[in-house]
Amino acid sequence: MSFARFRITYIGGPTALIEIGGLRLLTDPTFDPAGGEYQTPSYSLLKLQEPALDKDAIGRIDAVLLSHDHHFDNLDTSGRSLLNEVPRVLTTEVGAARLGGRTEGLAPWQSTELTNANGDRLTITASPARHGPAHADRGPCIGFIVSSNSSDSVLYLSGDTVWYEGIAEVARRYSVAVAVLFMGAARVGAAGPWHLTFTREEGVEAARAFGKATIVPVHYEGWAHFTEHRDEIEQAFDKARLGHRLCWLPAGVAKEF
Repeated sequence: MSFARFRITYIGGPTALIEIGGLRLLTDPTFDPAGGEYQTPSYSLLKLQEPALDKDAIGRIDAVLLSHDHHFDNLDTSGRSLLNEVPRVLTTEVGAARLGGRTEGLAPWQSTELTNANGDRLTITASPARHGPAHADRGPCIGFIVSSNSSDSVLYLSGDTVWYEGIAEVARRYSVAVAVLFMGAARVGAAGPWHLTFTREEGVEAARAFGKATIVPVHYEGWAHFTEHRDEIEQAFDKARLGHRLCWLPAGVAKEF
């Protein structure tokens, strides 16, 4: 099989456009302007950065890959309205029940297919995720594995998760070429002192597990609750002699893998 090319355009936070085989996938849509504060009964989230592209500039979207629907930094107000404009939305089973409409729920390891005009197929498989420590999981949440029937190339999208056995199992099952990791060690005081997304050390652990993959950090900036940033992630990877595996996406510009 040939090596399929992924094109990824980083929009901000957890939001990116992934293009492969003529199909266009959007991850966790967040398109609200900077400065928004999102209040819940127990906590608030503050958005710090503008999206690199407006949702109207994205063009056609074939499917949204939504790791979870219940946190504003993964699905903000504009992102939620966008769901009504795309043909398919893939997310957790409970998220699909809440959102309704075109939303389809997937359990971990469950797959579905997308087909382009030429009949080429993408298989989208939900991967396990744990949004925090086992005793304080903020889930449910899933990641995604994107594979093509025309190549051996596999992309892994972690969603909001920490490193745990479920991620190690993804690495055992798939030879991943590109691993898009939600990093930043997110912490929300009301949820306790624990990190809710990959720390820099966990990112290094993931890089070791996905031994052939280019590591693409996302969701490490743009919101006030991230506690680790680019410099700290780079330092950890350099210390582990894995800095050459990191790829930082330029905002708003497509990069091919």
